[in-house]
Amino acid sequence: MSAPAVVPAPTALSAVDGPPFRLTDEVIVSGEADAVAALQQLVTTRTGAELRRFGGESGSAPGRRSDREAAAPSIRLTLTAGGPAESYRLTVTEDVVAINGADAAGLFYGVQTLGQLIARDGERWVVPVTEIDDVPRFAYRGVMLDVARHFHGVDTVKAYIDRAASLKFNHLHLHLTDDQGWRLEIASRRLLTELSSDSAVGGDPGGFFTQADYRDIVAYAASRHMTVVPEIDMPGHTHAVSLAYPELSEEPVISEHIREIARDYGGELPVNGVDYDGMAVGFSSLKINDEATYEFLADVLGEVAALNPGPYLHVGGDEALGTAPEDFAVFMARATEIVAGLGKTPITWHEAGAATGLAPTTVGQYWGFVTPTDGMDEKTRTFVRNGARVIMSPADAIYLDMKFDADSSLGLTWARGVTSAQRAYEWDPAEVIDGVGEADILGVEAPLWTETVRTLDDIDALAFPRIAAAAEAAWSPALGSTEQRSWESFRHRVGALGPLWSSMGIGYTPLAGIEWSTG
Repeated sequence: MSAPAVVPAPTALSAVDGPPFRLTDEVIVSGEADAVAALQQLVTTRTGAELRRFGGESGSAPGRRSDREAAAPSIRLTLTAGGPAESYRLTVTEDVVAINGADAAGLFYGVQTLGQLIARDGERWVVPVTEIDDVPRFAYRGVMLDVARHFHGVDTVKAYIDRAASLKFNHLHLHLTDDQGWRLEIASRRLLTELSSDSAVGGDPGGFFTQADYRDIVAYAASRHMTVVPEIDMPGHTHAVSLAYPELSEEPVISEHIREIARDYGGELPVNGVDYDGMAVGFSSLKINDEATYEFLADVLGEVAALNPGPYLHVGGDEALGTAPEDFAVFMARATEIVAGLGKTPITWHEAGAATGLAPTTVGQYWGFVTPTDGMDEKTRTFVRNGARVIMSPADAIYLDMKFDADSSLGLTWARGVTSAQRAYEWDPAEVIDGVGEADILGVEAPLWTETVRTLDDIDALAFPRIAAAAEAAWSPALGSTEQRSWESFRHRVGALGPLWSSMGIGYTPLAGIEWSTG
């Protein structure tokens, strides 16, 4: 018997012979209220069936089954304390589906797995007899959405949260600021959104989140067991600040590389205080030796920390080519100390590992290649030597904005060309950097930068199915450690999700090499 298709691959899965569980309007679901609601919505979206909540039949007493309810097939969702965080056990028989979660998140993830198990059998919807025990490999499983290069509003962000949560991601990193725009209202620095939010790559419209918008996103993410990680990228990627506070910004450093990007991709060269809608990076910098800069940081980071109940605050630190190395070190030390002083754990991109004096809790995010180049691995090891951990985001594997096909109008190719689904899958987080083993890794994150991305349809086309490869790297056992943790298994399993994704309104790209189901 072939194993049911589940992505990310569970820790242990057994397919059992026997008649399947039939999903009909007669099925009664009971248990933890939020999990029940999530399952009802998922089943209706996938099959059209309306599961009945226990006690929902007219005249039945709360907590006591009517005769009809007692005879009906049932799905039972139960919190069972004592297991590892976010873990669950799922068992399916002909008459009963039971999901036991160690916590609310584990129960939610069990529901997502059940949604993937639903299959069409002729005119019937069924769930195969199955036993699954599942626990995540890494605590941090993230996706990143860049809302700075192109702005994406609240509805799009919520839709991406739903998509990511269905694959058991539990962190949403929002890249809120960059050269092209500032996207979050700061009450103490209102000029940032009044003057710095209107532009985007290619001259497209900008936009920003009010603080109420941002709180709405945070609450929505929490309802899907996701933590929002805000990023204010500094000291480079800060041209937008010059529109509101030019006195805090250095003049752009225009290298030949910047000129090449302008020639190849269009747009004018950057000018301090003028909207920038190009795609070049590395030319901007805040003034490192001006105390007014750190007053600005205290205002901005203080408000962002207050808005964000999660433990992390990302302060960038990448591609600061317009900042002298000694100034960069001073800045990153002060920025991370400000964040730590606010009671948050700082995160920086791996370049900050070159700086001495980082707050010791600072987490490093590696965005180099699967085979490190240019000392990226040594900078990343610095965070581990400091006693902190790292997030793995190798650009040539799980940067979701890389082209999936050379002829695609979406995406870029600087991370070693086209990223196929197989290349996105065949890497392991603990095998990338010598001296950075599994215990040193906080988790895995799949970024999606938006230079070429304007709509939710664009997001879907780039992210799916490769986002599922990142989900498996983050959740499942190590590559090659089980029969399921192989490309050959994955290409069949992820292909089986096509009908589910279609029912969820996800416009995935049917990449070559994957065996896509149409059932």
